[in-house]
Formats: sequence, C-alpha cells, structure tokens
Amino acid sequence: MTDSAQAARSAPVNDEEDYQAPGETRHAIAPPDAGERVDAWLAKLWPDLSRSRVQGLIGAGKLSVDGALVTHAKDKPRPGARYELTLPPPEPAAPQPEKLPLTIVYEDADLIVVDKASGMAMHPAPGSMRGTLVNALLAHCGDSLSGIGGVARPGIVHRIDKDTTGLVVVAKHDAAHQGLAKLFAKHDLERVYYAVTRGAPKDRSARIENVLVRSSEDRRKYVVARNPDSEAGKRAVTDYWTIETFGQQAGASIGRPAAALLECRLHTGRTHQIRAHLTNLGTPLIGDQLYGKQRAFKAEGPHADEAAEAVAAFPRQALHAAVLGFKHPISGEDLRFESALPDDISALLDVLRRL
Repeated sequence: MTDSAQAARSAPVNDEEDYQAPGETRHAIAPPDAGERVDAWLAKLWPDLSRSRVQGLIGAGKLSVDGALVTHAKDKPRPGARYELTLPPPEPAAPQPEKLPLTIVYEDADLIVVDKASGMAMHPAPGSMRGTLVNALLAHCGDSLSGIGGVARPGIVHRIDKDTTGLVVVAKHDAAHQGLAKLFAKHDLERVYYAVTRGAPKDRSARIENVLVRSSEDRRKYVVARNPDSEAGKRAVTDYWTIETFGQQAGASIGRPAAALLECRLHTGRTHQIRAHLTNLGTPLIGDQLYGKQRAFKAEGPHADEAAEAVAAFPRQALHAAVLGFKHPISGEDLRFESALPDDISALLDVLRRL
C-alpha cells in the first residue's frame, strides 16, 4: 500500500460515517502501471472515493499534476508525476435556502411555475449544494411549503438541464406532487422546446421514436440503442418541425443549411432526450459541449466568419423550454404557459439570419 493510500485509510472514523477533514489534500505518485484513466486509478488507490466522485472533483478543478490542473478524467496517468487532489469541506446534508433571482410565471398554494435561467441546476448534488432552483425555492416559498414526504422542500417532478433555459413546474405539497407526477408519468401534458442546431434535419418535420441507452463510451451521454428491443434503455418519442434554416454548409451539396431553428415536442421525458435525438440525426445543438463539441461550424457567404465566431462563443446548448401546459393537479384547471426565447439565443439567431 502506498503512503497516500495508507493516509487515506488512517483518517479518523466514528460509528456512523467516515470522517473527512475539511480541505483535506491527498498526494500520490503515478506508477508505470497506474492504468488507462486517471479517475479509475485514483478511485482504486483511494477506495473511499468512488470513480464518479473523483470525476466530479476533477470537473471542479480539484486535481493537479505537477502543479498543472487536470481537466479530463479520461487522461492517462503520467508515470512518476505527482498528483494532488483537494477534497472540499463536507456539504450539509439538507439544501439550504438562498435568496437567488427567480422569474416566477405562476404561483398558488399548490405549485409554482418558474422560467429558469441558464446556469442554474435543478437540485443540489454532491459538490454543488448551493445555487440551485431548490435552494432558491426554499427561500422564496418559505412557510408555504407544507412538505414532500414529511420534509419541507419543493417537489421536483421533472428536470431540465442546468444550461437549458425555460419553464419548469414544482409542487409545494404531497398531493400536488403526486398529481403532477401522474401527469408526467402518463405524458399527459404539453412540452415544447426551441432548439438551434448545426445543420438541419433532412426531413423538415418528423417523429423520432427509438430507445435511448447510456453510452458505453461516455457515461454522461445517451445514445440510440442499436437494438430497438433493448431492455436496457427507455422508449423516447420527439416530434420536430423546422421553423427556419440559415445559410449554406460549406463544402456540402446545394440546399444543405448551415443551421436551423426547430420546434420540438416531447411525448416522453427521457434524460437528454432532445440532445440525443438531434445528435443522432447529425444535427447537434449549437453550444452543446457534451454532444456536439466535435463538430466544427462551416458556412458559406460574406457573414460566414461572423456566424462561426458566434457559434463558437455560444456558451451552452441552444435549447429553450418554451411551452408548458398541463391540468392543475388540485383544481383541475387547464394551465398553459409560454416563455419567449432568451436574449442569448435571440442574439445568436440574429447573426445566423445574416447568412
């Protein structure tokens, strides 16, 4: 056992849980046979840290090698190099209220509809316990939360990605939570997204229906299953319509747009559903660093360079949850909400239209 592994195992332990000293820093020298990936090596070296935990710490900028920041968990360990991993202080078990800016579209005693901004995660997760929608709603709703499962917290029944903007509905109490959950389980509601893509689908409108499974190459991603009868995945259905196309792809046959604005309607609510479906069509979302980062934007025309710069600089996936319609789980009233495109997507479209 290495000195660093011995140090990790010798940390004080109480009867309930491993004790993690605030701000603890661990060091290790990579041997020649460390393995193919740095995250797998460190998780094996320090068994109290899962591989996903190591990946999260790397993503948070907590791992360095010989003083240089490690940015990719898939990097190969460098034999003889000194790795330093900093573990942040433990976060409180329960999310804390935070007064954060919120755009409230609708609110009553049972539920609240929020137009979520980009950069706000839905709920706390290890290493990111603050700045989320749940933190903001705990502060905003206060005593109006009668509790979900006996705990005074907002009831999250559906999610949109951290960098996706748009409409989400959250329950304030158990009855509303259960009612909304049934609607989402039956897909008995209206959900419309606007998406800006690299290129445009061959068919201007179509239904995409297949099975999505977790990628074997990148566990963060979902891909279309090769076997449509696969029991490992989940059925996913998306309708799309092409609202507008922009420019001409450089080097492509005439009539191949450089970008497009699509309307997507969800009939199921799978993780990354729209992102995975559009990528499978060969038209990933502009700004999608997970699904579309390998694609270069190429267009023809006098404003091609300007458009390429705008696409390269776009900081998130260009996806917006624009319409949310459902039957109120308590009153039975039909509710429908719309959200205009955010400023960053509108500005991107202005540049693309110059093509």
